[in-house]
Amino acid sequence: MDWQVIIANFPLLMSGLVKSLQLTVVSVLFSFPLGCLIAIGRLSHRRWLSGASTAFVNVLRSNPLILILFWFYFLVPLITGRNVNDLTSIIVAFIVFFAAYFAEIVRSGIQSVGVRQIQAGLSSMRHIVLPQAIRAMLPALITQCIVVFQGTTVVYVIGYSELLHTAASIAERTVRPVELYVTVAAIYFIVCYSASRIARHFEKGAA
Repeated sequence: MDWQVIIANFPLLMSGLVKSLQLTVVSVLFSFPLGCLIAIGRLSHRRWLSGASTAFVNVLRSNPLILILFWFYFLVPLITGRNVNDLTSIIVAFIVFFAAYFAEIVRSGIQSVGVRQIQAGLSSMRHIVLPQAIRAMLPALITQCIVVFQGTTVVYVIGYSELLHTAASIAERTVRPVELYVTVAAIYFIVCYSASRIARHFEKGAA
């Protein structure tokens, strides 16, 4: 095995990793607030709002991420008659998809606060209930962020140059797939394991 290929292409691999992390951060920053709104909608006493929010969560959680990505990438331009930027399609698909998962985490966190506190804090959900709920669900939120990071690999199929796609391109050019994919696996392990340790730290603190 020739690990020189990793050294020679390390900047490119790091560029791919940065894109994966950027996509993760942007997705989380937008999908989490949307998930909070959907979670509150699911807990609403208004049936139309609760029903719509529940349907959103069930539909998104019942479909794979790659299908949602294809829907925004291929079908939306056909329906609207306008071309959609690749990155825009990716970001919107990720935000919509992962908002459904964050919604369930947030809903569980809100319910863990207690019915009385929820009822007392409905008029000021942002100041009373959500802060308590977020502390309780922080480990689950970090774990979901790891899932989002791992999910960025699906954009490989539409040619976005995240970490996996970058490694595949280098492997095709250098004919060194083993070294490249072993390195990529190591990078994913380091990032995800580090984040999981952080989640475990918060979980112990909350116990």
